[in-house]
Amino acid sequence: MTELARRTGPTARARVVESTADGDCTLEDQVVAEEPLEIRVAWPGAEARRAWVTMRTPGHDFELAAGWALHEGLMGLGDLNEVAYCTDEDLTEEQEFNVVTLRSSRPVDLAHRHDALSAGSSACGVCGKDSIGAALQTVRAPAWGGPPPRADVVRRLPALLREEQSVFSRTGGVHAAGLFSADGERYVVREDVGRHNAVDKVSGARLLAGEPVAGAYLVVSGRAGFELVQKAVAAGVGSLVAVGAPTSLSVHLAREAGLGLFGFTRAERTVRYA
Repeated sequence: MTELARRTGPTARARVVESTADGDCTLEDQVVAEEPLEIRVAWPGAEARRAWVTMRTPGHDFELAAGWALHEGLMGLGDLNEVAYCTDEDLTEEQEFNVVTLRSSRPVDLAHRHDALSAGSSACGVCGKDSIGAALQTVRAPAWGGPPPRADVVRRLPALLREEQSVFSRTGGVHAAGLFSADGERYVVREDVGRHNAVDKVSGARLLAGEPVAGAYLVVSGRAGFELVQKAVAAGVGSLVAVGAPTSLSVHLAREAGLGLFGFTRAERTVRYA
């Protein structure tokens, strides 16, 4: 399941004009790359069909696709047989590394949560859902059975996440998500222009590595919107820790699901939503 080296990288070069009090200066800068990714799903007796299209930062595409399918309840931990870039002859050069196919060992009910023409952006939102009622029908993993969260560990998690944000350091234009143990051990960190894509990549990385998808803490670099709480619940993590604020709907779902939810997290302060 090795991704091919010819795919687009996570950054691109851009010529910019920087204006300061001393005048204008033309220079070359790096911006975060953003391209569409089409996720297709196939199973025995069924040809691959489109399940979702999202805008993402190229890189870790197989992880993104696998994590998305897990969070949406389309595939369980033992259902994924293969993940690969699509090799259809009619694909254009631009599409060649922007279409990923997941092959399931069992039939997948795409109509249950998504229709075949669903599309999304890199922005947060309740993607593919037709109503709030449908959105609240969240896929749920077994509740976290580990130790309760420790405030001192929670407060240092954003700094540990920041240490692995290499693309952000170069561009300032991506979000990050990371999975951590109860003691603050960093399992995996992923970056993407879409905060929900970053979370999908984290779970997908663990899934493809054969490691547990759940951990004590899922840490995100931005706000704790509903969709991120939804994915945390689906993965079975213990607590979601955000640098930014939660929304009313995310607080509601976290309470209902028994997910620990922390916002405004810094080294000196965090807020828990009980």
